[in-house]
Amino acid sequence: MKHKPRRPAGTSPGKSGSSRHGDTTDALCAAALRLLRAGQLAQAEDACRRALTLDAASIDALHAMGQVCLALKRADDAIAWFARAIRQNISASPSFVGLAQALRLGGRLDEAIKAYDRALQLQPDAIESWDALGELLQLTGRHAEAALACDRLLQLAPDRVATWFRLGEVLDAQGRRDEAALAFDQVLELTPDHVDAANRAGAVHFDAGRYGEAIARFDQSLAAQPDQPGALCLKGISLRRLRRYDEAHASGQRAHALSPADPDIANSYGCILQNLGRHDQAVAAFDKAIAIRPQVADFHNHRGTSLAELHRFDEAFASFERAVALKPDLADAHWNAALFRLLTGDFARGWAAREWGRKCRAVGFVERSFDVPMWLADAPLAGKTILLHSDEGLGDTIQFARYATMVAAEGARVVLEVDGVLQPLMSGIKGVAQCLARGIDALPVIDYHCPLSSLPLAFATRLDNIPAAPCYLPRPPAERCERWEQRLGPHDRMRVGLVWSGNPMHLNDHNRSMALARLAPLLALDAQFVSLQKDPRPADKAVLADRRDILDLTADIRDFVDTAALIDRLDLVVTVDTSVAHLAGALGKPTWIMLPYTPDYRWLLGRADSPWYPSVRLFRQDEHRDYETVVARVHDALAQQIAAFSAN
Repeated sequence: MKHKPRRPAGTSPGKSGSSRHGDTTDALCAAALRLLRAGQLAQAEDACRRALTLDAASIDALHAMGQVCLALKRADDAIAWFARAIRQNISASPSFVGLAQALRLGGRLDEAIKAYDRALQLQPDAIESWDALGELLQLTGRHAEAALACDRLLQLAPDRVATWFRLGEVLDAQGRRDEAALAFDQVLELTPDHVDAANRAGAVHFDAGRYGEAIARFDQSLAAQPDQPGALCLKGISLRRLRRYDEAHASGQRAHALSPADPDIANSYGCILQNLGRHDQAVAAFDKAIAIRPQVADFHNHRGTSLAELHRFDEAFASFERAVALKPDLADAHWNAALFRLLTGDFARGWAAREWGRKCRAVGFVERSFDVPMWLADAPLAGKTILLHSDEGLGDTIQFARYATMVAAEGARVVLEVDGVLQPLMSGIKGVAQCLARGIDALPVIDYHCPLSSLPLAFATRLDNIPAAPCYLPRPPAERCERWEQRLGPHDRMRVGLVWSGNPMHLNDHNRSMALARLAPLLALDAQFVSLQKDPRPADKAVLADRRDILDLTADIRDFVDTAALIDRLDLVVTVDTSVAHLAGALGKPTWIMLPYTPDYRWLLGRADSPWYPSVRLFRQDEHRDYETVVARVHDALAQQIAAFSAN
């Protein structure tokens, strides 16, 4: 007699979920998940298959099989199992999450995003799904949607550091720098030693030109992890752009020591050395960068600039030419080469190349657009009206305004447009029919226009044909001159005007300006010294307040006409390279200009006179780049002038 096997309690013949071994679908699914968590993937898959044999429609078994296939990196199988689970229950959020994960594994990212969207419709507060969706949206470049996903997740979990960080990244990718910086700063509020957030915040502030804020964030990063060449490099560049060159040097040097094979860091360090006037070392740094990555045009351009500052001009021009060969539209290389060609007297190539400066962001040309052609001596002007408009600084405007008379001689009606502060001074230039203040006065109908600084090119200016009239600015009104005469008092001593610093925002200001205290040797001479220095710096104000031997009337100077009238009543102007140097020279006043070793192009090299201004005498630094010797030579020359004045 045969005996039937005993059935486990709670089962009956033909009931779904039963097996001859007593396993149920639920038990097998639970076992599969335990095995999955333990990394026993083959055993987990076997348990899932046994569960599905018992109940092919079990959502839990279908979902578990999908998870196992995900762990096995079998994306297509996982997609199929999760899809079957969804067909059994289209309202099960976990199945859509699993499908999204499988689609992502299979590289079907847009479909994965749609699956997460459906999962979140079913379970709107699922933090991990929002996180995964935000990551996918960021990965696919859908940054605006990623930001919205981050915002929703942060409503659910306000202190979630990873989400704040991602929000900063996607906002930065959209160019929303201010918001990105706030997001990264929030990461730092929650986790002050978060190096990546500090660096990203620093980089965002750096890109926005907020260099002080950038430095603070890099400092926070470096406090947590000191030896980061990238952060040190960006901090050095930030300090450099704030003209804090000594501090920049410390950061740049450390970055270069930590990463000597990084050409960008070597180049950045070279630029800092350049700003410090340490051009020999700068060339060495640029040479390192070029040796590692020789095809970067900027490296050759920077090297050329330092070589030129060392007066190694042939090598400098070769470097500029190499830069242009590598990148023909590198405006900075064309511009730098132009300035040094002009400095060395090569006007033929210099003026034309100088036009590239209009494409250089750092140069500061005032660019204008007009509906009429630009004139470069390529069309007759008889009977035409031409606008000559200032496009650089005040000194440049004064220097190149001389060409207005030449343009008028071509038969044109000349309209001159300049900065408002210069308009009263320049209205009387010979040949100028109308002088306008830029941005204030309306323009008349014109036939042509030409920027003032392009006129030397238009007239093919060379050293031997510079239009150098002894005085081409109109003499200031007699009543203004007389007013200053009365303020100056008896003319019983030689009157000497002084200017010792220029615009602090000028890129070369640290080379061309000096402190008032350095002029102390001159002040010991028996002359009446008169300050022409507008807006002295705080340290100079303190010196000026203590010096009773300098007459300071600048508070009463209302405009350039007043300055011109005061200069008219002086015997000599001693100045650094500023707009006052041009003004005094254009008025024909004896003017002594103290120049750095490598001066602005207009002062040329190796000569004590200026072909632009017959009344100017030049006092140059030597290769030691020290103003002390310059002031000493000015002192000796001035002593002779004072003696001659007293003898008369």
